[in-house]
Amino acid sequence: MRPDHADVRRTTPVADVDPVDPQFQFLVEVMAGMTIDDDSLADQRAAFEALSVSLPPPEIPGLLVEDRRVPGAVGAPEVGVRLYRMEDPDRSAGVGSPTPGLLLIHGGGMVLGGPNACDLLARHLVSHLRWPVVSVDYRLAPEVPYPGPLDDCAAALEWFVGAAEDLGVDPQRIGVVGESAGGGLAAGLALRCRDSGGPRVACSVLIYPMLDDRTVLRPDPRPHVGGDVWTPELNRYAWGAYLRADPGSDGVSEQAAPARAVELSGLPPTVVTVGALDLFLDEDVEYARRLALAGVPVELHVFPRTPHGFAGLVDVAPLAGEHALVLIEALRRELGGTSVA
Repeated sequence: MRPDHADVRRTTPVADVDPVDPQFQFLVEVMAGMTIDDDSLADQRAAFEALSVSLPPPEIPGLLVEDRRVPGAVGAPEVGVRLYRMEDPDRSAGVGSPTPGLLLIHGGGMVLGGPNACDLLARHLVSHLRWPVVSVDYRLAPEVPYPGPLDDCAAALEWFVGAAEDLGVDPQRIGVVGESAGGGLAAGLALRCRDSGGPRVACSVLIYPMLDDRTVLRPDPRPHVGGDVWTPELNRYAWGAYLRADPGSDGVSEQAAPARAVELSGLPPTVVTVGALDLFLDEDVEYARRLALAGVPVELHVFPRTPHGFAGLVDVAPLAGEHALVLIEALRRELGGTSVA
């Protein structure tokens, strides 16, 4: 059974709560009091989109950005993707070695967002790594519950692999990067590819991933956390919308909630990053621990006094910039490319 609102409450005195880093205080204030239900979802989607485009993107000479539609899963509509790549006369002329590529999956609790939600991060990655990045505009719950969003991500990966030669990408060196709900989708995609023989995922980067629906059953999941951005109430609605079932109930697919996966061996090298003030801290740390025990090469980075949602502020908050450097170095190490400062 779901806990009622009285069960999900903070019991720790305010004086004992770890304060959020001042550089993220405005994020906490923007998200303060946010609630989502079926009646308010359209308004919240509009507000989330407005927040996503409120920070102007940096000017990056030579950056090409293109929105496309690519084939979806069997019986499903086409999937929107946004392709980021650096202008490269040599590659256009058919010379030069293939590079790695990145599939990027945005956050928003499975119910909010689109490519604009991770636009700053995409631009930062492509400008520093010089690799093509494909951002997925997957369909959202509750209108399209699981497995629809994951199907869209899988279809985008299939397209990316098929288009790799035209994009100058090595199809064996495509990594998947996901933020929040996108991190959960990235982890689910790695499980699907492992189990179904789908395209090879060369590495997974999970940024404060949404992995475990059972977190909503905990009466006080993060008792020493202040400055909530993604709250237990939001988490409960999002999981219910995505699963079309009570979070924590029996029969939830491990590809929907990857923390439920019994066997993690055979997954690609994985990087997990999370803030110490994040609702998902415990489930993310536990997933990284289980990956390591299963023999999967794994990195875990926990950022102090940092709430959910910080990674998208890469050109605004210094700690978010440090986080991006961690991602860049990990991707360069795992995929064998070179970083350009």
